[in-house]
Amino acid sequence: QVQLVESGGGLVQAGGSLSLSCATSRSITDFYHMAWYRQPPGKQRELVAVITNSGSTSYADSVKGRFTISRDNAKNTVYLQMSRLKPEDTAVHYCMARSALREYWGQGTQVTVSS
Repeated sequence: QVQLVESGGGLVQAGGSLSLSCATSRSITDFYHMAWYRQPPGKQRELVAVITNSGSTSYADSVKGRFTISRDNAKNTVYLQMSRLKPEDTAVHYCMARSALREYWGQGTQVTVSS
């Protein structure tokens, strides 16, 4: 059973920064890609950023230029560096890993941005 554990969420003022981590119980090179999603209050879950096994990245338009996804294969960890945070970034942030057979999800970490 693969486990993903997110950490690093919290409360920050608008304009501030936070860094999220997602540690996996299996080598992240086993996955096709890993991603961060978020679910704002009362809204559907949405894709934030993706990083492939080859290191290619892509971002939602709403976070381009502010967020950076990265990975450390040796630590089996994926990161999401968030800067210039806005109140609309408030959401539960989830880590996802995609293997050949299925997706795996973490339990989520809350990010709250105050205005």
